[in-house]
Amino acid sequence: MAPAVLQKPAVDISTQPLGATIVDGGVVFRVWAPHAEKVAVVGDFNRWAETASPLAASKGGVWEAFIENATAGQEYKFAIWNGGQKLERIDPYAREVTNSVGNAVIHNPDFDWEGDDFEPSDRNRLIVYEMHVGTFNRKDGEGVGSFANTIEKLDYLQWLGVNALEIMPCAEFAGDLSWGYNPAHLFAVESAYGGPDALKQLVKEAHRRGIAVLMDVVYNHLGPSDLSLWQFDGWSENGKGGIYFYNDQRSSTPWGDTRPDYGRGEVRQYLFDNAMMWLEDYHMDGLRYDMTLYMRSIDGDESNAIPEGWSMAQWINREIHSRYPHKITIAEDLRNNDAITKPEKWGGANFSAQWDAEFVHPIRAALTAVKDEWRSMEAVRDAMTHRYNYDAFERVVYTESHDEVANGKARVPSEVDPKNPSSWPARKRSLLGMSLALTCPGVPMLFQGQEFLRTGWFDDSRPIDWRRIDEEQGVVHAVRDLARLRLDRDGFTSGLTGQRIEVCHVNNQDKVIVFRRWTDGGPADDTVCVANFSAKAFEGYRFGIVRGGEWKLRFNSDAPFYDNPGEEIPERTAFPDSFATDATPYDGFQQSGAVNLPPYSLLVYSQDAV
Repeated sequence: MAPAVLQKPAVDISTQPLGATIVDGGVVFRVWAPHAEKVAVVGDFNRWAETASPLAASKGGVWEAFIENATAGQEYKFAIWNGGQKLERIDPYAREVTNSVGNAVIHNPDFDWEGDDFEPSDRNRLIVYEMHVGTFNRKDGEGVGSFANTIEKLDYLQWLGVNALEIMPCAEFAGDLSWGYNPAHLFAVESAYGGPDALKQLVKEAHRRGIAVLMDVVYNHLGPSDLSLWQFDGWSENGKGGIYFYNDQRSSTPWGDTRPDYGRGEVRQYLFDNAMMWLEDYHMDGLRYDMTLYMRSIDGDESNAIPEGWSMAQWINREIHSRYPHKITIAEDLRNNDAITKPEKWGGANFSAQWDAEFVHPIRAALTAVKDEWRSMEAVRDAMTHRYNYDAFERVVYTESHDEVANGKARVPSEVDPKNPSSWPARKRSLLGMSLALTCPGVPMLFQGQEFLRTGWFDDSRPIDWRRIDEEQGVVHAVRDLARLRLDRDGFTSGLTGQRIEVCHVNNQDKVIVFRRWTDGGPADDTVCVANFSAKAFEGYRFGIVRGGEWKLRFNSDAPFYDNPGEEIPERTAFPDSFATDATPYDGFQQSGAVNLPPYSLLVYSQDAV
């Protein structure tokens, strides 16, 4: 006999959240469908009988019922009637689905976090690693990577020095292969990756290793395919998406006609609830918002604004920072807009940081220019010193991301030398780019496999080849050593954790730039970096320096132990492990020093503590 709707449920069902909530004796189902004439829930618990479990109309277009003896793991859908239409819809708040066009699953949110109370490092001590679960550690014979496979590489990432993962979107998307930027069900975790509990296990294991986890979320559009939300309750205007979407020109995005209606209270709540779910239920340490420009404008034209999109971002970020001060929010906006990371009281959107196009584009241009004379040290200087609202750590700096190595672009080694991305210039300039990201002020980010010079371009069907880590052990160790300096693990480069930078030497003819990083200044704090963007080696290259005495070499990207075995290396000159200054004025300083400077390299110097 099919279960009936209880007349006197054990809980006040109107106080339960939307979706399917497990309570004593059964499950409460609640769904927003304001234009429906009738709604029922069908599923394993009632043999999918449309008449067995009707929902009652409640306030604000919500329909609800308590279904006795419904249990976790059972599949279900909502049946919705509107006029002559009879629709079957996946629950918009479903925490689990069988697949993007399948059924919702009643999900039990209980999970043993074993006391997890992790807090991420401050932004000035973060090193972010962007990854795509589907390709990061896909095993031979498997169609897609998984959260479980990702856990296997956490010890390696911890060893590398990474302390924050930025995971490309994991909300359920169409098919199994995807970048993730086509979310079909915002609250369901991608089933092909392992589903909700496997994601929680990944976060827990990352936290055990001191690694924060940031989730990439997509609120600028949905789908566009496999969208059960489309004309959800049968109503729409202009042939558009119905209650969850704009039904006028504001619906149009570069990814489909599916921009959420940021002005409708229920839709705003839907997106807000989703953001909080990642932070609360999955213990995420922050969110990265995909292309916020298309949340705040219709077509990427800032003069064609969507004010409700801006206010929604303000609201979500405000609540996140109020409830969880240690969690961070990052915007991909890429319009050099200080307001993105300003506090709301000053008209800003309350983001903690934003991806910095003012770094990645000029630095990649300098790295990939065919001829040395085409590289601009003035552009490199401006990229290194750029900041938002006088705060260097309101920007994320990188030379590779999923966007920068796809859509007609490639990994840095392949951009430098398309025919031979393993060549000496390609390897050297790729490491030089990573070295700058890890020594300039800002939050540095690597993209999966970059640390062992992944070539080609990013493709969701092309998994990472982990054999390259053996082939490129030298570069991997160089990145690890840089990360160690960046985090001041040894106590003599604390300047790399600070706000301050002074570019004290710019030689555009020889393509050399020297910059100083410091927090408070002084021995073991002041850190001087010398970068050579040319193929020429220099002996006794002189530059001014802030303070006299002995300066010790902490990192040399041209050191022999970073070489690729068997690689043809230009002949090296002798390289001392320190230099002493003299009283020769230079670059406006009273002291200067001279070093041997290898081609396409970065050197890091500091002084021992007194």
